[in-house]
Amino acid sequence: MRKHWIDNLRWVSVLLVLFYHVIYFYNNKGVFGGIGGFGPYPECPQYQDVVMYILYPWFMQLLFLLAGVSARYALDKYDSRTWFKARTRKLLVPATVGLFVFQWMVGYFNTVVAARDGVFEGVPAVVKYMVMAISGIGPLWFIQDLWLFSLILLAVRRLDGRNRLYDACGRAFGGKRGIVWIILLGIIFWAAEQLLIRHPRPESADGLFNLYKPLFYIVPFLMGYFIFARDEVQEQLGKAWKPLLACAVAACTVLVATTFGQDNTTPQYLGSPLNCLYGWLACLAMMAWFKAKFNSTNAFAGYAARSGFGLYILHYAVIASLGFMMKTYTTLPPWAMYAILTAAVFTVTPLLYELLRRIPFIRWAVLGEKK
Repeated sequence: MRKHWIDNLRWVSVLLVLFYHVIYFYNNKGVFGGIGGFGPYPECPQYQDVVMYILYPWFMQLLFLLAGVSARYALDKYDSRTWFKARTRKLLVPATVGLFVFQWMVGYFNTVVAARDGVFEGVPAVVKYMVMAISGIGPLWFIQDLWLFSLILLAVRRLDGRNRLYDACGRAFGGKRGIVWIILLGIIFWAAEQLLIRHPRPESADGLFNLYKPLFYIVPFLMGYFIFARDEVQEQLGKAWKPLLACAVAACTVLVATTFGQDNTTPQYLGSPLNCLYGWLACLAMMAWFKAKFNSTNAFAGYAARSGFGLYILHYAVIASLGFMMKTYTTLPPWAMYAILTAAVFTVTPLLYELLRRIPFIRWAVLGEKK
């Protein structure tokens, strides 16, 4: 029987990513990938940026965790070769070939400021195109990480050939006191966050390492595969959804109240105990809440579950193009830019997805779909 709550939680998380990036694009802290805010930082705080403080500590971690759960279910159904071949088409093709077919348009807006400064003066067009394609990765770092983790998972499965680790996790976290051990997994969550480079060097790849965070994100992915894919663990969460949700809301309130105004993307902020506590409690609370209350589907939820991956792939092109044009060439007030960009990302992106999925080569290269 299909677990609709997992599908629902995944597509809801994707929609939150879309809204987050609307706010992120106009953040005033100079974070890479944004165009800048509407006043100097920190003199002019943007209170709408509170969305970043609420969502960033947990929603990507949750997506990796759900990916680990789904990988377990898929590998119970398909052999490793078939599964990994499908993963390569779905993840690696859009994150490599798709850069040169579609995502270069995102890269154009990432490099337009550099072009204004004369960086690309005299540079051949083919070189500009290559730079735009590579810099158009944007949110696709997620699927690049996920493909790498899928490859690592096959090696881990070979080492755990008789499912001894998987069965041990069931005994440890699925018992009567399992919820206590599940919450204490947050210590591992915090420890993994400490593996970020605390003081990245501008002239190095340290910033990219901190963006991809492979040593951190593989932790929730493997937790999903070995622990949260088990029915008894999911039952433990479902029974505790009210206290988990209350604790997550309390932790969020304290975090926002005490840290708003700080750069919430720095390694120091991300590795703080309070940020990690809230992030872990939010992951558990969302899984518990959806397990208890949203294990059903309808026509809209079914469509959202099927199209969520494509919306994630395409949405930043809509945000980067329209967001840049409005801020550069109009005098619209900030609230209008946010409203228009939010409406566009939730309407234009699905329309763009429906268009591209009907073009055979584009469907394969950009969305990783065969049919």
